[in-house]
Amino acid sequence: MRDGVPNRVVADQLGVPIGTIGWWRYEDRRRRGEAFIRPTDCPKCTGRDFDHQAYAYLFGLYLGDGHIISKPKQHHLSIFCGDAWPGLIKATESAIREVMPQYRVSSRQRNGCTEVKSHTQHWVCLFPQHGPGKKHERLIALEPWQEAIVDEYPWEFIRGLIHSDGCRITNWTTRLVGGVRKRYEYPRYFFTNKSEDILCLYADTLDIVGVEWTMTRRGKDPFNISVARKDSVALMDAHIGPKY
Repeated sequence: MRDGVPNRVVADQLGVPIGTIGWWRYEDRRRRGEAFIRPTDCPKCTGRDFDHQAYAYLFGLYLGDGHIISKPKQHHLSIFCGDAWPGLIKATESAIREVMPQYRVSSRQRNGCTEVKSHTQHWVCLFPQHGPGKKHERLIALEPWQEAIVDEYPWEFIRGLIHSDGCRITNWTTRLVGGVRKRYEYPRYFFTNKSEDILCLYADTLDIVGVEWTMTRRGKDPFNISVARKDSVALMDAHIGPKY
């Protein structure tokens, strides 16, 4: 084990619980006075390459429906996904594994949604927007390396935001044509968030890909960004589409 054999391999060979192996290793290090350094594959700490495309999508999910718990004995990233879209749950799990493959991804059933979790303190390295309080009550600004990734994969970032705090709906209206009232349907995209910073990030990225948008306000506060023009909706459909 001192040569790097994983706990689970030794547990399988000896036929004992993996927790017992972990305790033996802890006692062995304690007797030898060896400090425990948890191994990590964090891209920011190790300098390794990582999947920028998966990160752009996961970053959008985090800004919309995610948060990080960072306490002395508890560290994890949580993304909340509606149970109505099982494809979204699988896509979230896949993105987490592609960005940080070393750490286990788990899910927990909540009321009407599924919490997808990954336990490691290093998520704060990849999401420096983490901080005390709610996201809409603190500054959300991108680091230069994050800006480069969003510029590289703007559609993945938009897709993550839409899959978290956005939707594609079909509006309808009626008109009199030749004395006959006809129904007309037209799709549009909405993105809703209480953080003005996150709304601006979404709008700026839409500008990069050539999508026209309008903003709705509640009083003086920005609240909702709508994409309704036919050509812009078609562009969003080609790259985003409805949740699944």
